[in-house]
Amino acid sequence: MNIIGRLTRDAEVRTTSQDKQVVNFSVATNESYKNKQGERIEQTTYFDCAYWLSAKVASLLTKGTLVELTGRVSTRAWTGKDGEPKAGLNFHTSNIKFHGGIKRTETVQATAQTGSNSTAGKGTEDDLPF
Repeated sequence: MNIIGRLTRDAEVRTTSQDKQVVNFSVATNESYKNKQGERIEQTTYFDCAYWLSAKVASLLTKGTLVELTGRVSTRAWTGKDGEPKAGLNFHTSNIKFHGGIKRTETVQATAQTGSNSTAGKGTEDDLPF
C-alpha cells in the first residue's frame, strides 16, 4: 500500500530489548469528497508508522515533511488510561520517499529480494551526468 501525507511530529528512534533500532513517526493523510447533498467533506486519517531498516533517516523525518510511504497497514486496539477502548492504524514502512521541502532527493527503500537493508538515492543536482 502507498500513502502520501505529512508528519505530525518529529520521528523518534527507539531501541528494542533485542538491540534493534526502530524509527517511529506519525503521518496524517487528507481526503476530500462530495456527499449526496453536494457538500465538500474533508477527512483526515492518522497512521502510526514504524521503519526498521535504518535509524539514520530519523533526522530527515521532521514535523510537516511531506512523504510518500510504501508498506503494509495493520490495526491495533487497546484500552486507554481512562478505561475506554481505543483503536489505531499502524503502517509498517518499507520505503520512504520525500516530496518537497528537502533540497536533495532522499529515498530509503527495502530490497525484499535480497533480504538486505539498503539506502539508495542520496544525491544532489551536482550528481547529474549532464
